[in-house]
Amino acid sequence: MAHYVCFDGCEGVRYPLDQVIYRCEECGGLLDVEHDVDLLKQKSGSEWRDQFDSASLRAGHGSGSGVWSKKEWVLPDIATRDIVSLGEGNSPLIEAGSMGRELGLGKLYVKQCGLSHTGSFKDLGMTVLVSQVKAMRRSGVEVAALGCASTGDTSAALAAYCAAARIPSVVFLPEDKISTAQLVQPLSHGSKVLSLQTDFDGCMKLIQEVVESLPIYLANSMNSLRLEGQKTVAFEIAQQLNWQVPDWVVVPGGNLGNVYALYKGFKLMQDLGVTNRMPRLVVAQASEANPLARAFEEGWESYEPIVAGDTVATAIRIGDPVSVKRAMRAIDGSDGIVDHASERELCDTMARADRAGQFVCPHTAVALAVLEKLVNKHTIRPGDRAVVVSTASALKFTETKVAYHERRLPGVISLRANQPKRHSADPEEVVEALTKALRL
Repeated sequence: MAHYVCFDGCEGVRYPLDQVIYRCEECGGLLDVEHDVDLLKQKSGSEWRDQFDSASLRAGHGSGSGVWSKKEWVLPDIATRDIVSLGEGNSPLIEAGSMGRELGLGKLYVKQCGLSHTGSFKDLGMTVLVSQVKAMRRSGVEVAALGCASTGDTSAALAAYCAAARIPSVVFLPEDKISTAQLVQPLSHGSKVLSLQTDFDGCMKLIQEVVESLPIYLANSMNSLRLEGQKTVAFEIAQQLNWQVPDWVVVPGGNLGNVYALYKGFKLMQDLGVTNRMPRLVVAQASEANPLARAFEEGWESYEPIVAGDTVATAIRIGDPVSVKRAMRAIDGSDGIVDHASERELCDTMARADRAGQFVCPHTAVALAVLEKLVNKHTIRPGDRAVVVSTASALKFTETKVAYHERRLPGVISLRANQPKRHSADPEEVVEALTKALRL
């Protein structure tokens, strides 16, 4: 019921999901997972809604897997015994009330995908990919290990799910360019970790060469299996809004697979009559790593990869994203927008969101900053409903947050810096200090 097809549309090209293949053999383009939509249409939109709502009630709020509860839309042919799940998905959709009101929005929500087992949305894709590989290995396909290049979150997810499946994993990381919290995860789960003297783009090129020579299965998002799990974010957003679609969905853009995954999810729901429209998708990039934003500003007339500069949004510090064509299709298909945020904009927005109780990672802050820019440009109108996809737990980026409050980030003024005050333990002096600080 599901198979690979050529993303670029080579006619008649189909590959089974248990084949080790990442690109079309005809044109060299990326692949896409295609489902039997006609078969899925045998159920009405209301029947699908009822089925998934009932499954959510049976599982209980926040428990079970948000991916595998919608198995028919994700990986319908996988056997239950091959599913490797760590309770991914079902992340909360939290209303950012005060920020939404300040921006004049009808509603502003943050989809907290970082509240997952390894602390990022990458779990959603990795459960699908590792499950499929487990099935492939059981059927005799030679896969000695799974491997990825990573800016941190992908390696954490791969390592955890491989450990759960008892499958070896190999991780390529750019030396000294990920946080300690991200590095410790693949180390703890027993991955073979290579810290390479290059950036993410260099790691990505290298892993693609390595998997051609060794029986290592590529787990980066150029592997379209990942996107089948990540598209469930769209399903969850719609379901959490009582199957209503927001006006805007803003997603941080690095390797650019996630925006296409969201597009696939919203489009499938629309095709099946589960929802009645497509939200406008926004890709938010850091200004130091914004090749898609540059191409969008030129009306897609040209696209050139760049050498990414330094940014605290390290997970999207990618100058040559693999899924650029996928992202372009998602933007065109949703009447979407691509924009970017500077280091100062994203850092101050991060602090602003934290002060509103959100506690967001730098990449989510990029999305929030771009959202505010689009409001100020009057592209996003008063009263619109917007969802910002939070990609990772802010606890992975505490070094950046501390540096912000200590005013150690280059080029950032830290308008909302907040530092602890050293003080004696004398009760009278503490009372006097608090009286002054709180203006009592």
